[in-house]
Amino acid sequence: MLLRLALMGILGIVTVQPVLAEDAAKPVRALIVTGGHDFDRAEFFAAFDTMKGITWKEVQHPAANDMYTKEASEQYDVVVLYDMVQTISEEQKQNLIRLLKEDGKGLVAVHHCLSSYQDWPEYTRIIGGKYYLADVVENGKVVRPGSTYDHDQKFRVQIVDPAHPITKGITDFEIEDETYKGFEVLEGVKPLLRVEHPKCGPIVGWTHDYGKAHVAYTLLGHDKKGYENEGFRGLVRNAILWAAKQDGEAKP
Repeated sequence: MLLRLALMGILGIVTVQPVLAEDAAKPVRALIVTGGHDFDRAEFFAAFDTMKGITWKEVQHPAANDMYTKEASEQYDVVVLYDMVQTISEEQKQNLIRLLKEDGKGLVAVHHCLSSYQDWPEYTRIIGGKYYLADVVENGKVVRPGSTYDHDQKFRVQIVDPAHPITKGITDFEIEDETYKGFEVLEGVKPLLRVEHPKCGPIVGWTHDYGKAHVAYTLLGHDKKGYENEGFRGLVRNAILWAAKQDGEAKP
């Protein structure tokens, strides 16, 4: 063997060193943004602990919106929004827009963050939809009623596009979760999840691109009954990998 290696060196043959297992695939780093809404903390983060190939770090408001600077963004690959807040400075808005549009940092939006930043129209375009906390009134008339919610509803989640990286390997599944009705879904998003329920809007999951960023939203995930559902876990894991442009597959 030593003689063979010596001859290869003399002849100028170049060999490629094998990639070590620890260098083959670095985990995707998720920054989980929380604040403004109570939730079952232990069960929520336990769901992320089961997601292979993903590590996570939580940041709570008001510090969360400071994490969108170029320097801070080196600490993570994907933002996971699980907050429900209304306060954000102009500088923080521009940092988030740049982070997504120009830097292409991925974004996964979960459940009640659809209600955040009611007075910031660009946020609606970022997420691809909006839950209205109050009636929209123009000239003294209600032009859009506020959205509604109902806890502890059982429904079947239908996979609209089984070939998409987020839904690949996941079949229709039953879940007990909170429903929303009367929320807005923007034209141009790609529907991924659908339900048929009298207390819920039909499209409960979608994707789109915001500038260079992959953005995914799911309405699922109100409490521990949702977090413990294997369909929910598979969808969120796949969404994180897709948003990081490292498409994965998780089967419930």
